[in-house]
Amino acid sequence: MAMAHRTPLNLLRRAPNILLRPSSSTFQQQQQSCKLSTTMPALARVSPGDKISASSPSKGGPRMRAKYQYRSPRYYRGRLAPNMPPPSASPASRLFVPGPFAAERLEDHYWNTLAPDLQVLSYVHKQNPTFNLDRDYRQLTALRLPPKPSRQQLPALRTFRNIPRLTGITVHSMVRAAMKESAYLHAAGMVVQSVTGVRASVHKSKENISMWELRSGKSIAVTAQIKGRSAYRFLAQLIDVVLPRIKDWKGIAGGSGDSSGNITFGLSPEGVSMFPEVEGIVGGFGALTVVVIVNYDMYLPKMVPGLHITIHTSAGNDVDAKILLKSMGLPFDGNFR
Repeated sequence: MAMAHRTPLNLLRRAPNILLRPSSSTFQQQQQSCKLSTTMPALARVSPGDKISASSPSKGGPRMRAKYQYRSPRYYRGRLAPNMPPPSASPASRLFVPGPFAAERLEDHYWNTLAPDLQVLSYVHKQNPTFNLDRDYRQLTALRLPPKPSRQQLPALRTFRNIPRLTGITVHSMVRAAMKESAYLHAAGMVVQSVTGVRASVHKSKENISMWELRSGKSIAVTAQIKGRSAYRFLAQLIDVVLPRIKDWKGIAGGSGDSSGNITFGLSPEGVSMFPEVEGIVGGFGALTVVVIVNYDMYLPKMVPGLHITIHTSAGNDVDAKILLKSMGLPFDGNFR
């Protein structure tokens, strides 16, 4: 009697095609038993009286554990700080600003034309020092009083490393009508923000001045700081579009400045209305030109404020700053002082 041949278990494991598969009815019974035996735990609901964490999707939904999301610190707090902020050029930085998307004409004109000319105009070669042992030794070692401080302007440019350049622009507006009605301050903030493209910050008064009817703690002014390419864009728009359209405007006073290279001038509400963001658009149909005032619905003429514009430069004195701004196209009235 021949014995039945049995397949070893190891051979069955290595050759899956030889394995005996269960029938369809047996497979369905096993799958049904798995479904019945496996039950999902009920989700715990949170009562309205309990505190809901900020990570919960909704007050009526289940409480979920928030995933940890690392946010780099915004400010650099020294080499010994445990967390270091990434460089501002990194997309992970909180100070990252995408761009540039277009080249600024005034900035290119400065680097290609004005900067070399200013370097030639202001550069002074360093001469080799000479020393006379008999005369200079007694003169340098003589006892004398320390020099008295003087309020003179900073010295002129001496090397090629300190060529004046534009560092930023500050746009400020003080609205006196805001002391009685806050709508004037809101309109001024919207005008400053639309003209500069920067979020305006509100300033409050610090003292009580009865002559101006000013109370302490009252929001009275708005300010916007422009830096980088936006400063060149704002200055180019000011020189090419706004200032040429102001009637009977002679230019910035020649004596303006703070002796440190910062030039300040003002614009009346009529001059601020010349900005394209405030005035509107001009459309033409053949020989007929129609002015479409679209933004006066947002900025009422009586609520358009005046502006104080301060141009910050890296020059050490006002004369070099005025030479820089005049070469860019900003007009000045009178001689430089």
